[in-house]
Amino acid sequence: MATPAVTLPSTPSLRVARPRSRALRRFLRHRLAVFGACAIALLVLATIAGPWVIPFDQLHIDLRYRFAPPPAGGHLFGTDQLGRDLLVRLLMAGRISLTIGFAAMLVSTAIGILVGVTAGYYGRWVGIALMRFVDAMLCFPSIFLLLVLAAFIHPNVVTLTLIIATTSWMEVARVVESQIRTLRERDFTAAAELLGASGRYVMFNELLRNAVGPIIVAATLTVARAILMEAYVSFLGYGIQPPTASWGNMLNNAQQYLGSAPWLAIFPGLMITLAVTSFNFVGDGLRDALDARFDLA
Repeated sequence: MATPAVTLPSTPSLRVARPRSRALRRFLRHRLAVFGACAIALLVLATIAGPWVIPFDQLHIDLRYRFAPPPAGGHLFGTDQLGRDLLVRLLMAGRISLTIGFAAMLVSTAIGILVGVTAGYYGRWVGIALMRFVDAMLCFPSIFLLLVLAAFIHPNVVTLTLIIATTSWMEVARVVESQIRTLRERDFTAAAELLGASGRYVMFNELLRNAVGPIIVAATLTVARAILMEAYVSFLGYGIQPPTASWGNMLNNAQQYLGSAPWLAIFPGLMITLAVTSFNFVGDGLRDALDARFDLA
């Protein structure tokens, strides 16, 4: 007699969320971080495409429209003391400030990673010497060190980027060294060394790959710091020089017209605030998203 077939109830398959998907969900739950990411995207898009759309040149002088308040004569953000359109100058200045911010972040992160990985992996006298050098660099106030370097070097985008990078890598180095020193004691590091992997391979393929999260967060915050430092230096007259516009030197030129034309200072200040705050929000969101302790799902 044939045994009747028994049909088992189907069990719904359990989908294991990938780490990247979990991190993305945690980031999207961080409303301020999402706002920051959208604001940064809009700023970048506006600085790239805006000057091509606005029917004014950033260097065009029209004395008939000196200190025109917004939005007189088609100038949505008004004009400056020479009748130049303020909006197009803000967007062109944004190109300079954001370029310096991103480029300084890349250079300073590269230096910080190299120093931090070397110190964290080798430890002993190599790590002690490198980290004491980092501590010595941190003893100098960054803004004063930046001003001293800028005073002796002709300021332009490249030199400002390098100067800001050389005064911003220390925090990244400390973060990387702490992570590498912790990962150095893990079993997978010992296994790689027992298999004959070279020190360079272990540092950059085993340890560094597992420390990417904190590095990304530190790099994001470094962009905001670099934008602020460029604004400081340009505001004090040691940064980007007119007629090239940056948010810092626009504030410098506007300080004598605060009573008669306050929009000359308000709009550059708002752009700096928006950019720096957005990068800080994104950094906070990335820190929470890349930390599994914040997974509330």
